[in-house]
Amino acid sequence: MTFKPECVETFLGVFTSYKSQIRNAEGCTHLELWQDHSDKNVFFTHSHWLAEGFLENYRHSELFKEVWPQTKLLFLEKAEAWTVTRLVGPVD
Repeated sequence: MTFKPECVETFLGVFTSYKSQIRNAEGCTHLELWQDHSDKNVFFTHSHWLAEGFLENYRHSELFKEVWPQTKLLFLEKAEAWTVTRLVGPVD
């Protein structure tokens, strides 16, 4: 997600306000927020879900309907999202 420079602090506030609720959404087992090293306006959320269906349920939840509009207003560029499969774990 690329944010308008003047909106970064607002986004961090929104994320902080909702991170516990997102982490406690059914099926969510992990949630992190990462910031690009060279472009401080670029952030990534990294989450783990028990199954893709849980993520889809979250995307249709009241919580998401509350969080996403607030976040979307702050974007400089259209957000991108990927669902990926781990091929090699941290211990392999």
